[in-house]
Amino acid sequence: MSTASNNLPASAMNTQEQATIGKSLTIKGEVTGSESLYIDGKVEGSINLSGNRITIGRNGQVNANINAREVVVMGKVRGNLNASDRVDIRSEGSLTGDVGAQRISIEDGAYFKGGIDIRKAGQKTDGKEPVSIGAAAATGTRG
Repeated sequence: MSTASNNLPASAMNTQEQATIGKSLTIKGEVTGSESLYIDGKVEGSINLSGNRITIGRNGQVNANINAREVVVMGKVRGNLNASDRVDIRSEGSLTGDVGAQRISIEDGAYFKGGIDIRKAGQKTDGKEPVSIGAAAATGTRG
């Protein structure tokens, strides 16, 4: 029996804690919490995990607005993403909706349709002078 995880500082343990919504689960409503979340099932409504990471797995289907520190899309998402740090759309991912983040990564083969609002560190969502990129310039190929 390993006790290595018990010797970690609380801040390090929080970054490793992750809840999972499995393939067979469907959630309708509001998802909130203070830990990271991996979604491989279906979620409809809103997801608010500011300060944490949300990963939509390959089987994940999300129809919700998402607010988090970091969002990784490998499945299908319909809704707006607001990330305090970054949004990462992987090659097998699909996102239809607007993105607001400090950084964004869209891999070749990913599908994206929406607007992008790049914010500087500490800038609020209603900040002045956002940089916008048209959807056509950031649209990947359909998978």
